[in-house]
Amino acid sequence: MQNAGMEYLNSRLMFGMMPGLESTRKLCEALGNPQKKFRTIHVVGTNGKGSTSFYLAGILQAHGYKTGLYTSPHLVNLRERIRVNDLPIGAEDLDRLLLKVKEVADKVNAAGASIEPTFFEVLTLVAFLYYAEQNIDVVVLEAGMGGRLDSTAVADGNFAVVTSIGLEHTEVLGPTESAILKEKMAVLGEGSLDGKTFVVGGLSQDLLHEARLFAKSRNANLVEPEIRNDIGLPNLGLHYVENASLSLAAAKMFCNQLDVSAGGRLYDDALAIRTLANRSWAGRMQTLADASGRVRYILDGAHNSHAVRRLVQALDKYYPGQKFHCVFGALKDKDVGEMLKLMAPYVSRWHITKTPYPRFRELEDLRGLMAGLDLNVASEGLLSRSFLDQVQAAAADETPVLITGSLYMIGESVQALKKDFEGLSFFRGLEPTTNEHR
Repeated sequence: MQNAGMEYLNSRLMFGMMPGLESTRKLCEALGNPQKKFRTIHVVGTNGKGSTSFYLAGILQAHGYKTGLYTSPHLVNLRERIRVNDLPIGAEDLDRLLLKVKEVADKVNAAGASIEPTFFEVLTLVAFLYYAEQNIDVVVLEAGMGGRLDSTAVADGNFAVVTSIGLEHTEVLGPTESAILKEKMAVLGEGSLDGKTFVVGGLSQDLLHEARLFAKSRNANLVEPEIRNDIGLPNLGLHYVENASLSLAAAKMFCNQLDVSAGGRLYDDALAIRTLANRSWAGRMQTLADASGRVRYILDGAHNSHAVRRLVQALDKYYPGQKFHCVFGALKDKDVGEMLKLMAPYVSRWHITKTPYPRFRELEDLRGLMAGLDLNVASEGLLSRSFLDQVQAAAADETPVLITGSLYMIGESVQALKKDFEGLSFFRGLEPTTNEHR
């Protein structure tokens, strides 16, 4: 039975995406500005935000900071998005704080305002309240979309990590990669940014030049860390090494800017590297091995052509010359044709699927698109444990089964497989909840 707090949150779905900070700022003020009670590191970008945030939070936690982590979307349960020292917010705390936001929003509106916070705005406010209550030292905030007009921007941190930039949400963020980069960097504010710092990576030379100009024009610092060659990660792919390199640089800068006498910690690079060696960001080039150690599945939430290029680069490196049985599904608004073309040389059999999520592409549409590309579908069906078992049996231990195309589909896969793979143990005890329509 759904509780009252979740009912309120889900009632916000109808408002979709409403870029802008007015509602969040008004409600933060009415709530006592909880976002001012902790230090913040923002993480923005097109791809790589989640893993960068996850790695960075782990490094800071290992250094003794009580660390909050805010990410989106979730794979299985909403509580994943709001964590303190790797533990998700409790169900009772989530419900209580959702109702607190509702109460305050109702009071503000009763006083003459007209505020209808979105799903993401409400959840961001809950996160601020929870982190303030928990007396955390620092929170790593992953932006939902963009930066300048994203509700996380009201936290007004002194650091922002900028990952890769690609075309996305162009109707809101701008028609070019240059425009999108500037929107995301503006997460730290629109005026002078004296004393604030950007840590950037994964950018083309042209975009890197744009980032330098932006930082200089705002009197901000800009750091361009090199890609480290001494990082070992559970997640496969050079792009995760790049993201981890950004996280190491950001952690070092954060530690070094605080005096030890004021609660700062001396940065320990060896400790940070050891931490990353055991830190697996779920559903992103994640391998799942059975009790014998044999890898049965590779989960990757690649959902656009940029991410698929990274996926196939990783397959080239770790599984050279091999082809995979691929479980594939995607949302209606994605450039599926380009994704399929990039993946085709790496797939021996296609198994297409969908979830109940309303934005998922119908199997008939996907089958027709694949036929136009001369790609044969070996099987199809709704994503479930039985469907995955059928694909695993068809693969006959040749190679791991690759599951990709959408983070929402990865979430369904995690739910189906979590009892049997230790790599998914975090999700045991978490039951599925809805994602906002983004």
